Amino acid sequence: MGSALQVVSVIPARYGSTRLLAKPLADIHGKTMIQWVYERTKRARGISRVIVATDDERIVSAVRKFGGDAMMTAPDIQSGTDRVWAVAQQVPGDVFVNVQGDEPLIEPSAIEAGLELVTSGRFTMATVMTRLKDEAELREPSVVKVLADKTDRAIYFSRHPIPYSRGPLPTMEPATGAEFVSRRHVGLYIYTRETLKRFSSLPPSALETAEVLEQLRAMDAGMPIGITEGDFTAIGVDTPEDLENVRRILLKG
Repeated sequence: MGSALQVVSVIPARYGSTRLLAKPLADIHGKTMIQWVYERTKRARGISRVIVATDDERIVSAVRKFGGDAMMTAPDIQSGTDRVWAVAQQVPGDVFVNVQGDEPLIEPSAIEAGLELVTSGRFTMATVMTRLKDEAELREPSVVKVLADKTDRAIYFSRHPIPYSRGPLPTMEPATGAEFVSRRHVGLYIYTRETLKRFSSLPPSALETAEVLEQLRAMDAGMPIGITEGDFTAIGVDTPEDLENVRRILLKG
């Protein structure tokens, strides 16, 4: 791929949430969560435009209030990727970056690293992972785990601990040097326009439905997903507890 690619980042942000209603508008030290995500995404090099894609005028209003770009999309869209495709059908772009609206700690450098996997031509779809901190994260269903091979290709994603271990889990004490084989998946996807179109045209797969993880739709269809590892704290905000953790982390700077 050439260097003059037009890269558009879309941030899907639904108002409704099973465990945390209106979470894109949650206050985090004077800014809404969606503003934190937007501003961090904007700092990533190589991004031509950042758009919040939502199903609610209250989110559109909040984004425009801080000077951001927002677009209304249909309320019945089922996944973040499908919402990104809804925007892509109206906005020109060669590569689309899907930054989940509940990732206020997303690092611009992680977006850049994932983007490079696609713009280099190695993959047509990519994502990012970080290390798991402890056994609690490994066992928490809201923390998505991922396994990758030695060619930077994702093998599988799950809400359950993977891989299964017959022996004791490694301790995470720094002195031991032990760590988990799997990693924590970060809510970020990069795709070429053609891959995004194909992904969105596929019906939900049995794996996707079972785990409630949209990336499994692509894997089930044989679409390779590149993955790169970042060194930062990742928390996808799904619960009030997650929100408090993010507030504490950002308070520390």
